[in-house]
Order: sequence, then structure tokens, then C-alpha cells
Amino acid sequence: MRVPAPLKTASVGALGRFFAGVGYLGQGFRLWARSPRLMLLGALPALVVGAVYTAALVVFALNLPAISAWLTPFASGWDDTFRVTTRIIAGIAVSGLVLIVALFTYTAITLIVGDPFYERIWRRVEERVGDEPAGDQPFWGSLARGIRDGLRLLAASLVIGLVLFALGFIPVVGQTIVPVLGAFVGGWFLAVELTGFAFDARGLALADRRRMLGADRAATLGFGVATYLLFLVPLGAVVVMPAAVAGATLLSRAALTRSGHGTAAG
Repeated sequence: MRVPAPLKTASVGALGRFFAGVGYLGQGFRLWARSPRLMLLGALPALVVGAVYTAALVVFALNLPAISAWLTPFASGWDDTFRVTTRIIAGIAVSGLVLIVALFTYTAITLIVGDPFYERIWRRVEERVGDEPAGDQPFWGSLARGIRDGLRLLAASLVIGLVLFALGFIPVVGQTIVPVLGAFVGGWFLAVELTGFAFDARGLALADRRRMLGADRAATLGFGVATYLLFLVPLGAVVVMPAAVAGATLLSRAALTRSGHGTAAG
């Protein structure tokens, strides 16, 4: 398992860095072949939480027509064509908002539920690459920081989700550009969330994490968007989550190396 050299970022175009970020996730998938038992253990929390979320989303989908009608009472007296079109747009917009919130909360809850398994995956990658952080952070301090950072990320994602929700009502734009924006916004927040293990282990705050990942934003987005899109595939998150934790570790190490907090061993 090898970390692409982060110090060459400036000589590579944004598109190349984007696909380099996708490559981190690909390297994470290689751990399935090298440590299948560990990865299967990592898939269990994602499966359990995913089952709960799937049930909730099914209930939401069954009630979507009623929700759309409740959101657009002003269209009740309109012509059938305009009323139905407006409510379809409203349904698409609220579905996008629910999907974004579901993905962020799903990742946070799955990481909490599966923390022992994902920490083992993170540490296995750190050990294989080399120069892993020495010692462990105090449990309660690490837990408090993780909850605080998770809530801050969720709050930010909700605000942006509401903006995308509002934009979703714009004809054409709401059904074309907004989903793409949603994938990039969702990908960024997923990347920040999943890289918590490596940064927390080194005592770095959420602001440091964002800054270091933002220094190579294209690669961070490549990893995050690829993860986001695979999470949308039915049962995709179950298979992807352990690989995403491994890939996020490699992405973290590249960011840490670039900022002078570590070395990217091959």
C-alpha cells in the first residue's frame, strides 16, 4: 500500500489530483483482499446502521407525496399541470435535502457504532505505511472532541443542505446543477468526517484538518465524491465504509506530510 507523493501537488493539474483522490479509495479497497476478516468486521456496523436508515427512508418515500403537498399549500388551487409539476420539484428538492442529511448522519453514527473496528482498520493502514502516531489519545478527551467535531460538521452540512434545498426549487437548475453541487458538498464533508482518526490521533483540531485537506482540495474532493456516489448504491455503504476508512487514512497522511506533520512512507 503506497501513498501518492503529496509534495508534487503543484505540478499536477486539478483533474489529475481529483483522480489521485479517487485512487486513495481504490487503495482502501485493496485492504479487502489483504485483510478480509478485518474488513468484514468493519462492514457489520455499516450494515446494522444501514438497515435502520433504509427503513426510515422507505417510510419517507411512502409519505413523499403528502410531504410535497404539505410544503406547497399555495399550489392547491392551481391548474393540474402546474400543481403536479411544482410538487414534483418540491419532492425532488426535499429528497435531496434528506439524502444529504442522511449521508452525513449515517457516516457519523456508523463511525461511532463501529469505532473499535474502524480504529483497527485505521491503525492497520498506519502500521503498514509506517510512521504511525505513537501512543493513544486519552479516551474521554478523544470522545468529547469527536462528538464536538461531529456536531459542528453536521450543523454546517445542514445549513448548506438547506441552501441546496432552496435552490432545488429552481426549474432545470434544481434538477441538474444542484445534484452535482450536492455530490461535491457531500463529498467534502464525508472526507472531513472520515479522516478524523488520523488527525485526532495527532491531537489536531477540526480547523487544522479542514485547512490541511483544503491545501489539496481537488484530491480531497476526488476521494469524497467517489465515496459519496458509492454510498448511494444500494448496500454500497456496507462494502465501501471499511475501504473508505482505509482510504481516508492515506488521504490524511498525504495531507499531514504536505503540512510537515509526518512522512509518506511507501
